Amino acid sequence: MTTAIPHTPTSPSAWPPGYRIEPRQNRLPAELINAFRSIPVAVAGDCMGRSVGAIGLHGYHGNLATVLCGPAVTVRVRPGDNLMIHKALMMVLPGDVLVIEGGGDLTQALMGGLMRTTCQMLQLGGLVIDGAVRDRLEWAEGGLPVFARGHTHRGPSKEGPGEINVPIACAGLAVLPGDLVLGDADGVIAIPAADAATVLERAHLHLEKEARIRASNLAGTSDPERFNAMLRAKGLPV
Repeated sequence: MTTAIPHTPTSPSAWPPGYRIEPRQNRLPAELINAFRSIPVAVAGDCMGRSVGAIGLHGYHGNLATVLCGPAVTVRVRPGDNLMIHKALMMVLPGDVLVIEGGGDLTQALMGGLMRTTCQMLQLGGLVIDGAVRDRLEWAEGGLPVFARGHTHRGPSKEGPGEINVPIACAGLAVLPGDLVLGDADGVIAIPAADAATVLERAHLHLEKEARIRASNLAGTSDPERFNAMLRAKGLPV
């Protein structure tokens, strides 16, 4: 028997154990979000230490050029159960990215083609799912970026529990509600809202640096001394 969920509790203590729904966080200006649409995930990752980002997710939206970019609405669910995902879809705004901590479970799909149509109607910015999807051919039609751990034909339960707009860990990616989520053919990264402006500035400088290196590589004028110096610093006689 499913526990009834209060609609608007007066305090966190009003939630039954295992359930929690917090308000949507809106901490990023639209112009900052749009500016990140031209920043590759690999570049953003380089500007954040090269060791952050989701691991083991795959794009199911068909077109490799599709970019996911928007503020995070986070959901934590019991593996194989999507009750709280349905509730989260009642709370999102156009452009939001639903980031779902599903425990990496692949035995039951958390979302399928029918929920995809709801996401399209809501103009969702995309989905990041540490779990499975189904109805692959529908996702592959494009129009909605979705990254997931895997796929299966087996459908979900709708029993709960779950939490919305709480800190989560999705496929090794730490995400707070309202963080900027960026995804492309290389993977998915979450940029803390408080750091987004700084990361954007660094990313533009990084892109300029990469352009100079690319031009040098193509012209055959790159200096090998950079790498020889690194090897000598490790004691190699080069």
